[in-house]
Amino acid sequence: MLRRTALKLTLTGAVLLAARAPRFTWAAATSSGTLRVWSVAKGGYVMTDKVQKSPEEWRQQLTPEQYHVTREQGTERAYSGGYSNHHGDGIYRCICCGQDLFDSRTKFESGTGWPSYTEPVAAENIATAEDRSFFSVRTEVLCSRCDAHLGHVFPDGPKPSGLRYCMNSAALNFVARDRL
Repeated sequence: MLRRTALKLTLTGAVLLAARAPRFTWAAATSSGTLRVWSVAKGGYVMTDKVQKSPEEWRQQLTPEQYHVTREQGTERAYSGGYSNHHGDGIYRCICCGQDLFDSRTKFESGTGWPSYTEPVAAENIATAEDRSFFSVRTEVLCSRCDAHLGHVFPDGPKPSGLRYCMNSAALNFVARDRL
């Protein structure tokens, strides 16, 4: 049974990588390190700089859990994060750089214990990379502005996208829509 489950997860990851996500994608960056990303507050695309900090600078800014999740590709325990059962109306931003990532209107109850979304606010606001850890192939989701590890995307979500962006609460910061 465990072998069958492991094989199914591996094949699912391979299908997702082959059919839906390139091996590595970044937002369109210019040679000067600026990115074109979507701003929910402005209702359009804006130019912003890539964020690069040393591990020491990140450690000063983040809690130990936030640092572990976003800078060391960690994962919080299921149902332990503050946003797994959160239902406010607003935008979920990157805890590291504040970039808009997910709209609460795309959030759904996946039953996994992590906040799940059908799509990001814009494709340019995230990046994906192949993750071969834990004896499987998965698609890692990162912030395109600061390279923070956010979680993973899976091909078992609801329509219309069929995707489940399974994120770590520790990688996110919620801003209510009336405060944007």
